[in-house]
Amino acid sequence: MSQFVDMMLATATSGRDRGITTGEPAAPVRRTWSEVHEHAKRVAGALDVPAGTAIAVLAGEPASIAPAVQAAWLRGGSVTMLHQPTARTDLAEWAEDTLKVLSMIGSTLVLLGRPFDALAGVLDEHGIAYRKIDDLDGEPIAEPVPVSEDATALLQLTSGSTADPKAVRITHGNLMSNALGMRVAAGLDPEHDVMVSWLPLFHDMGMVGFLTVPMLFGLELVKVTPVDFLSRPTLWADLITRHKGTITAAPNFAYAIVARRLASSTDTFDLSTMRLALNGAEPIDPAAVKLFTDAGARFGLRPESILAAYGMAEATLGVAFAPLFTGLTVDVVDADALETEHRAVPSPEGRAFPLLGPPLPGLEVEVVDDDGKLLGEREVGELRVRGAAVTPGYLTVDGPLATQDADGWLNTGDIGYVVDGQVVVCGRRKDVIIMGGRNIYPTDVERAACSVEGVRAGNAVAVRLDAGTQRERFAVVVESRLADDEDAVRDLTKQIAARVVDAVGLRPFAVVVQPPGTLPKTPSGKLRRSAAAALV
Repeated sequence: MSQFVDMMLATATSGRDRGITTGEPAAPVRRTWSEVHEHAKRVAGALDVPAGTAIAVLAGEPASIAPAVQAAWLRGGSVTMLHQPTARTDLAEWAEDTLKVLSMIGSTLVLLGRPFDALAGVLDEHGIAYRKIDDLDGEPIAEPVPVSEDATALLQLTSGSTADPKAVRITHGNLMSNALGMRVAAGLDPEHDVMVSWLPLFHDMGMVGFLTVPMLFGLELVKVTPVDFLSRPTLWADLITRHKGTITAAPNFAYAIVARRLASSTDTFDLSTMRLALNGAEPIDPAAVKLFTDAGARFGLRPESILAAYGMAEATLGVAFAPLFTGLTVDVVDADALETEHRAVPSPEGRAFPLLGPPLPGLEVEVVDDDGKLLGEREVGELRVRGAAVTPGYLTVDGPLATQDADGWLNTGDIGYVVDGQVVVCGRRKDVIIMGGRNIYPTDVERAACSVEGVRAGNAVAVRLDAGTQRERFAVVVESRLADDEDAVRDLTKQIAARVVDAVGLRPFAVVVQPPGTLPKTPSGKLRRSAAAALV
């Protein structure tokens, strides 16, 4: 039996009264992890599939997902959380994309749960086999099906185009190693910690960090959905208050959203119980973090609770966590040396990058140049990672694809450096804009654009034009509620261009203002820079 399944069973049968609360705020229900396990055994008993089966899950409610994924593991199968359609999704296209994913992972079974059980007719129409989670109630499985550490536990779909899918293969050994590393780095305390999350369970931070980890180690969890959060962002603070939450996590954009709501809120919240507020999954904007800590201060939030983190599905989830209780610490470097010499030279003024901490226990991080040569401290190159949590490979539409070189290193595609043992990420290699021998990082351009009043926070994209040519250029595409006002757009365009020039010393080839909801995003909500080029 894998160590992961052994630990999950030990937690479920420990007799400890820790569990998961779902259904907030309308109809909260709490179940202990032991009760979730008993439910999972009945679901597993009704599944009756052979070990190694790739089981896809399409459900939105954590109350249904928790026993379903545990049942898959009890059966010796793997779990794939399918991308979920939204109100704007073309269901015919979504079904075709889903068929590609199912074919890629070799799955012939979808577990269907609320609210997506309403899509049963769409699945029938396209010949996609499914079983409704609510109907799975068989004789409890007597014993888990034994699996090795190399057996697949998760097939995590990457945040790319759903029409060209790719899945990261996470083994039982990967999952256990990363969970143990995060437990140490975050100082998890099952007796006292209460985790609060609205993160989507089809994303690695939600699925691994805020379902699998608390289920595995027996931490108290309060779990709502992204729709709940987006409908009322202050629900996040309300849940922390009522449940005395100690740990939460979100991408940077969410902290920016809730900061604005907290700043104007007349409600009474208590955020003094917060021990860790992890910020990861996308570039961290120090200005947005300060807005959040400033807005939260009157509710007792401590700035040192901010935990900057670096992670990726290819390392299961976490790669590096900043030291606990240090808050957000930045490294300020000379912009010219960074852009032209690829060195991070300390400077009183310049680019500020968050320090993301040392690698988690069990992982190593190095920096290499374009030829694979190992670089030294403060030399900027591609980050690579090695360790027991690193995936052995991808599943793609063209077949399996290895991720590691002969020495076990995985190239992350991220540009960064290391200083005093801590990891710093500058940007994605594929997104860097190269002009006149300078490396321009799109986050600098995007933050400058978002500083203009009228631009929707977090909805600006720097787009490479003529990438790889001698005359590479860039454009800026933003969303604004003023997009239908010609005079306002003209003024916005001038202001954005001026702010970008101030930030990076270069003028964008074009500035495009679009209405809200226009910018292409991945299923997990990340902006797709390459796809945004079609809007220029």
